Amino acid sequence: MSDTRSKLRQQLLQARQAWSTSNAAVTAQDQLTQHLTDLLEQLEPTCLGLYWPIRGEFNPRPLALMLKGEMNLSLALPWAYKATAARDARMDYRRWDGQTPETQDECGIACPDSAPADPDVVLVPCVGYTASGHRLGYGGGYFDRYMAAHPHITAVGVAWDDARVDAADFQAQKHDQPLMLIVTPSGLASGD
Repeated sequence: MSDTRSKLRQQLLQARQAWSTSNAAVTAQDQLTQHLTDLLEQLEPTCLGLYWPIRGEFNPRPLALMLKGEMNLSLALPWAYKATAARDARMDYRRWDGQTPETQDECGIACPDSAPADPDVVLVPCVGYTASGHRLGYGGGYFDRYMAAHPHITAVGVAWDDARVDAADFQAQKHDQPLMLIVTPSGLASGD
């Protein structure tokens, strides 16, 4: 099963990276920003958990900076800890001022080394997703563990339209946490 997931992940990542430099990607970024703005205005978070975009992901930073001023909300970025002999892999959130972080978490992703934060809404990047609200990530399980440990948060998946996968190609496993909904450039893609 993990070999199937790995192959699917690689296919989706290759397609996304090639697509992310196209003119269509610029238009999709604007469309996704508008749909997320509308949704977040309805959800009214007090602390919004985002992610630092990598490998052709939607860039939530312009949206976050706009909403921070309009909605008076605080922002946070995830900090991932790799598994060691003394601890399991895990993730938490750190307060973020919107500037480019000067530090990286243990997975090499930009994040401020700042005070802990407790977001009530988190945006979760999706390599792939199903109509039932399950996501295919990078395979580390960081977001799944975080969502399982914080069931009170509203987890919103963020994906490009072409990232949708058929349920026959991606079977959810016990550890996979479903997202409340998934937003794409075309609008809401899931809410089952």
